[in-house]
Amino acid sequence: MTDSTKPSRHIDGLIAIMAALRTPGTGCAWDLEQNFTTIAPYTIEEAHEVADAIARGDMVDLVDELGDLLLQVVFHARMAEEAGDFAFPDVVEAITAKMIRRHPHVFGPNAGRMSPEEVKGLWGRIKAEEKVQRNAARAAAGLPDDGPKGLLDGIPGTLPALARAVKLQAKAGSAGFDWNDARLVIAKIREELDELEAEFDKRDRAAMHEELGDLLFAVANLARHTDVDPDGALRAASQKFERRFRFIEEALATRGRTPGQSTLEEMDALWDDAKAYEKKPAR
Repeated sequence: MTDSTKPSRHIDGLIAIMAALRTPGTGCAWDLEQNFTTIAPYTIEEAHEVADAIARGDMVDLVDELGDLLLQVVFHARMAEEAGDFAFPDVVEAITAKMIRRHPHVFGPNAGRMSPEEVKGLWGRIKAEEKVQRNAARAAAGLPDDGPKGLLDGIPGTLPALARAVKLQAKAGSAGFDWNDARLVIAKIREELDELEAEFDKRDRAAMHEELGDLLFAVANLARHTDVDPDGALRAASQKFERRFRFIEEALATRGRTPGQSTLEEMDALWDDAKAYEKKPAR
């Protein structure tokens, strides 16, 4: 039997710890009062922290953050087990079955003998079969059939806004509803910017909210057409801003001042210095 009081390199140890935390009377009061709804935001947060560690190239943090994310899976599975719905082994079985099913070119009888085109052709059939199986499982559990869905259904509303915009556009694009030239998207961005500027002059906040959304949606579309991850690009731009602003703070500190004690002109000049510094070739 796994000892939940000692660290372990095996998943059984983590499962035992979660079971102990969720045991009424002896477990953790905070863990015991949680449910799927209250834990879901932490799951999303941990996924973002994993992405942040990867973006920073911090392998020490990545080990820790992946553990936190794995804990979320174990937490959800434990609550489901308590409700009699499923347990952690069912989660593992479901994903392993899916991976084998979706990779017949690796695990099937034709492993290693299928072209990329043949693999792509199988994808639609595999997805259709999965839907039949999923609806059968839902029926067995007394749940309603997924039913006919529109092309844009199935894209989670909890995705980051830019990522969801790209997925919506890609889905619509698969049906031919798309620009065939990225330059047309750039023209659309200019159009949306003009419309935003017109509303800005009117000081209509509701209209500005809508037009700014249209502008961001168009920018996300351009990212898709240029094969750029918009969230990653924005994250990199934010990091660049942070880096340059810290340069300003450090430069001002040598003069005995803070940004709040400086003029915009002085900070603009230091911003240009920061840009020039970044362009210097590494020695």
